[in-house]
Amino acid sequence: MKTIELGDLSFNVQDEGNEAAPAVVLLHGFPDSHALWRHQVPALVDAGYRVVAPDLRGFGESSKPPEIDRYGVLDLVGDVLGILDSVGVQRAHVVGHDWGAALAWALGAFVPDRVDHLAALSVGHPSSFSTVGLEQRQMSWYFLFFQFEGIAEQWLSADDFANMREWAKHPDMDQVAIDLARPGALTAALNWYRANVHPRTWIEPALVFPQVKAPTMGVWSSGDFALAEAGMTGSNRFVEGPWRYERIDDAGHWMQLEAPDEVTGLLLDFLPKPS
Repeated sequence: MKTIELGDLSFNVQDEGNEAAPAVVLLHGFPDSHALWRHQVPALVDAGYRVVAPDLRGFGESSKPPEIDRYGVLDLVGDVLGILDSVGVQRAHVVGHDWGAALAWALGAFVPDRVDHLAALSVGHPSSFSTVGLEQRQMSWYFLFFQFEGIAEQWLSADDFANMREWAKHPDMDQVAIDLARPGALTAALNWYRANVHPRTWIEPALVFPQVKAPTMGVWSSGDFALAEAGMTGSNRFVEGPWRYERIDDAGHWMQLEAPDEVTGLLLDFLPKPS
């Protein structure tokens, strides 16, 4: 692990493999850290890739500014670019899950010269997500609830995160509870929602995403409690490059932990083989 300083923020970053090898950036989501990818990192390194897996802003051991307006998606894109610049990577394969997938889509859309191949797990293109309809709105009820500052924190964390345990069913929930119990950590994590999916974005998106030009793979799992399949399958409308869709059955939202071999196999099959 290494610490990368970007302005007033510090980032905890796992950087494994040959520095000259093609880089794969792994972006986690809520409420995770780089540890979410622990099954994929060694396999990717063994296959000849360099892997860069940061704790994103507000998570893990990285900085957690308390201000909501510091979590806008373009600021988060800047974090990833700063990390890549710091480790000497000009162009990378980008793989994201949950909020990390939304961030991966943003990288592919706004800085296409930095993204070689893109893999989005669970979360489809933001423009597709917003057009799925009532099914997705019902599944995304917590987007609205998380806007209530203080109340959401209290509800999620009460009785050793009992409500969050019942709702999310995270395979690593014991460790997640320890991480989120640190001062300011839960609020920082929720700020991703407060900055990017305010209720007004349900009427009009905050950002218009350009088409993604990179070859792109979307992966959805049938047991996902938070995302409708149509949000991922409909993402092809927003991808100019080659599009591939894969479905993993019998796995929940955290497919990297619940179906690690399948996820790893799909990534190794999708990404260009290192020369």
